[in-house]
Amino acid sequence: MDDNVTVGIMARALARAGLSAAYGHCSVRVDRATLLVCAPKPMGLVAPGEPGMVVPIEGKLPDRVLGEVRIHQKIYQRRPDIGAICRFISPNVVALAAMERTPTPRHGHGAYFYPRVPYWPGTALVRTDEAAAAVAETMAGAGAVVLGVNGAVTAAERPERALALAWYLEDAARVELAILACGMGQSARSLSEEEAKARAVWDGGTAERMWAYLTHGDSALSSELC
Repeated sequence: MDDNVTVGIMARALARAGLSAAYGHCSVRVDRATLLVCAPKPMGLVAPGEPGMVVPIEGKLPDRVLGEVRIHQKIYQRRPDIGAICRFISPNVVALAAMERTPTPRHGHGAYFYPRVPYWPGTALVRTDEAAAAVAETMAGAGAVVLGVNGAVTAAERPERALALAWYLEDAARVELAILACGMGQSARSLSEEEAKARAVWDGGTAERMWAYLTHGDSALSSELC
């Protein structure tokens, strides 16, 4: 699939799933030197066929590219294994972050973030190289990082997995909030390392099935399949 098509489908899927409203962006790695980020507009308004923006992985952001795309640059620089990134602001992740918490692995979707999603405590938007580097360092080798009260970032080898992780993270936050609301934050069951490793698998088309669910009905995907 063409990179522009992929980025557009990812953007619209994040919006359609309620993971991002007016803000957020997603990207794919084009090659060792460049990334392609979605158009700088609300992701749900990225039109099928609308081109993304090519950005160097090292160096100054081009004109019109959103300042927080620096996060993508710094993650791609540090993680040669990463092929796609989602930056989004979802309601349950933000509500949990307001308590300076990230989800504990309690269920299947939470298992992908064992032992816990890293938390970057800054409250300002990440619009400097220094802040973006700190976010990438906080994320380290994890699949996600929560950005204070400004949402989260997920990253993976392929677009299907980065998108799936975004949905999984919001669902893990939903479960954690429900447990906290019952006053069971300390007593509720959490997955062991062994259990999390056994559950957090990508074989069997796990990411592809979530991709199909989140992108269903996208006109660009329908055109691509034709």
